[in-house]
Amino acid sequence: MSSIPDKPALEGLEQKFAEVWEREGVHRFPGTEGGREGVYSIDTPPPTASGSLHIGHVFSYTHTDLMARFQRMRGKRVFYPMGWDDNGLPTERRVQNYYGVRCDPSLPYDPDFTPPVEGTAKSTRAGDQVPISRRNFIELCERLTVEDEQQFEEVFRTVGLSVDFGQTYRTIGDDARAISQRAFLDNLARGEAYQAEAPSLWDVTFRTAVAQAELEDREQPGAYHTVAFDGPDGDVVIETTRPELLPANVALVAHPDDERYAGLVGKTVRSPVFGVEVPVVAHHLAQPDKGTGIAMICTFGDLTDVTWWRDLQLPTRAVIGFDGRFVSEAPAAIESPRGREAYAELAGKTVFSARATMVELLREAGKLLADPRPITHPVKFFEKGDRPLEIVSTRQWYVTNGARQPELKQRLLDAGERLDFVPDFMRVRYENWVGGLTGDWLVSRQRFFGVPLPVWYRLDGDGNPLFDEVLVPEAAQLPVDPSSDVPPGFTEAQRGQAGGFVGEVDVMDTWATSSLTPQLAGGWLRDPELWEAVFPFDLRPQGQDIIRTWLFSTLLRSELAFGELPWKSAAISGFIVDPDRKKMSKSKGNVVTPADILQQHGSDAVRYWAASSRLGTDAALDVLNPTQMRKGRRLAIKVLNAAKFILGFEGEADRSLVTRPLDLSMLAALDHVIEQATAAFEASDHARALEIVEPFFWTFCDDHLELVKERAYGDDAAGAASAAAALKLALEALLKLLAPVIPFATEEAWRWSHSASVHAERWPEPLGLGGDRALLGWAGDTLIGIRRAKTDAKASQKSPVASLTISGPAAVLQGIELVIDDLKAAGRIAAVELRVDDTEGAAVTVSDVVFVDDAQ
Repeated sequence: MSSIPDKPALEGLEQKFAEVWEREGVHRFPGTEGGREGVYSIDTPPPTASGSLHIGHVFSYTHTDLMARFQRMRGKRVFYPMGWDDNGLPTERRVQNYYGVRCDPSLPYDPDFTPPVEGTAKSTRAGDQVPISRRNFIELCERLTVEDEQQFEEVFRTVGLSVDFGQTYRTIGDDARAISQRAFLDNLARGEAYQAEAPSLWDVTFRTAVAQAELEDREQPGAYHTVAFDGPDGDVVIETTRPELLPANVALVAHPDDERYAGLVGKTVRSPVFGVEVPVVAHHLAQPDKGTGIAMICTFGDLTDVTWWRDLQLPTRAVIGFDGRFVSEAPAAIESPRGREAYAELAGKTVFSARATMVELLREAGKLLADPRPITHPVKFFEKGDRPLEIVSTRQWYVTNGARQPELKQRLLDAGERLDFVPDFMRVRYENWVGGLTGDWLVSRQRFFGVPLPVWYRLDGDGNPLFDEVLVPEAAQLPVDPSSDVPPGFTEAQRGQAGGFVGEVDVMDTWATSSLTPQLAGGWLRDPELWEAVFPFDLRPQGQDIIRTWLFSTLLRSELAFGELPWKSAAISGFIVDPDRKKMSKSKGNVVTPADILQQHGSDAVRYWAASSRLGTDAALDVLNPTQMRKGRRLAIKVLNAAKFILGFEGEADRSLVTRPLDLSMLAALDHVIEQATAAFEASDHARALEIVEPFFWTFCDDHLELVKERAYGDDAAGAASAAAALKLALEALLKLLAPVIPFATEEAWRWSHSASVHAERWPEPLGLGGDRALLGWAGDTLIGIRRAKTDAKASQKSPVASLTISGPAAVLQGIELVIDDLKAAGRIAAVELRVDDTEGAAVTVSDVVFVDDAQ
């Protein structure tokens, strides 16, 4: 226990109790004894450890913490870990600039490497960056992200997250890499992972393939170009936004029911400028009402081109390289000298420059039939990129995801039906994603700071890789880096030699690691007892925008590996929006960092703001007028002041001492609050629980305390004991009910009369002492009427009253008669007349107030 301060304050409580909770192990997972029974496990989102946290993290992580604290107080052994997602492109770029290095996977590891610079003030030029091995590069990434992780942990402790920081993992750590590689090798062994040469969405800035889940459409300016092909009976006119892809043209396509082109399908036309003969084909995806109704198929302009190319088994004529520029060599189909000269004008140019050149070539050839018509249309981007994606042909690794496996797709849809989505309307986002999948999951990335794909390839007698002869490590070798480690049965001297091997240089998509957070947190490989105790997890909290990525990919990996759901429930948070209802994001420049807000309002106030929003509902944040945070701070301060006042009364929180009707009524009303709040928390509706508890708390402070304090100080020993006992019993229950929302203020108040943490206490149960809970409401209404009458008379609330009349229904007056002494004492009233008013809908009213001064 701690002494009650003269002036209770919120300042300093965050640091004080963060240290106390860590020292006492309040949030520590109790252990695996007892197995899965009695465990509540949370698959906590690992924030990206690059840059800084934003207020959205505080918002959504508080939602999770509310449930963790509630379940802990319900007697569950809560497994609440934290992870740091520290692999990804932002980290790579930051490390390159910070240390002046770049990764070259072909280089050997240097255990004594020292970076040339550390903490540069500006970006270093690529030409000045020192090439280092991937292992050296990863070590520098780990060194830099540790600083971010420490800052993140400090913020989370300040917010009051009841995370067990002893159960922390890093997505690039040895354990995480071993688990990620083992899961991939299991996919490979079961036939779920495969490699293929196929059209891939490609980000020319990051030089990496992009998965379907990482796409976003952005409205971009463009133009329709009206172009004439030479047909057997004259011009065949098409409209295209990508005229620069004419050298990659492999066919024209029309809808099979379009009578305009029925006689043309099956024949050939000749492309303008390049003079290549291409077939006219039919496909149901052609749109008769778009443009002229006939379109050119190029390899590749968009995803529809890929579908046409695959379905119609068309040739490939690639013209755009990995750098986003036109390749130097023209497709072999361009045979004419004029066509090859025209292509030479495009070679080496960016897409935009090549488009301008192509327009001029078409205009000179008389094949551009009209000036370009400006439009705005959606264009595919990598969600982290700033240039439109291209489609290039690459060899990549894939994992089956149900897009082409009807039986797997149905299993995934069935799993989504079994999963408890909170709120339930978020389920449709998962179902729409699964139903709309068009290709398997591309899991390989052309990056460096990530989990290496754990395979090597045998080389033939000429030193060419045999991609069908994949070499894999032994389980005991994991984690491995094929760029520096050696496959079983080989030596380092055989690397790159004919008859030897070559290591895979690609790494896994970040979601290929993050999809394994249950395994990473739950000790899948390192701690079988822990794994048995926590899996499947009870809760997956996350944002709605990554249902298609994190939720889906985790569920997929669990279904493939274990044939079961990875968690019982998925709690989906809404977005933080600015006062204009725009989603806060770094790209929009309207993100608010939490440090200033936490310092200005205090953690309890910020948590109150977060707790006031239901799952799946967007919350507005106006930093200039943070109404909810002010309400939260006012609540936290009131908790401290009320606790100080109540603990000043003599007596114990002994239920046997509660005998007076008003005290019994208050506790009966509190019992009802406990039942409703418990049900709300059990339904994952923390906002509803707060809506139930907070009004009662204010009624308790403003009405009940005022009604009984005179009796609590009075000479009637039994009446005083009843008042004090009821107040202290209610205080204990209310501190517990509010503990998940405002953990610091409730802990401070609790420690004034207890030695252990309120967060280690059991959730309150109804006392069941009897009493009519309506009585508290009637008495409160009457007290409000007395206050209003004094205010209307412009008298002080302390002014003594000689007499007044209370009118209301007979049943209500019978109840008021039971508490008349408390009312008289609270209102300083000498005499009260009760007047029955049984008019339908009649309310309690106070009238005929005669003040003592007037009576004299």
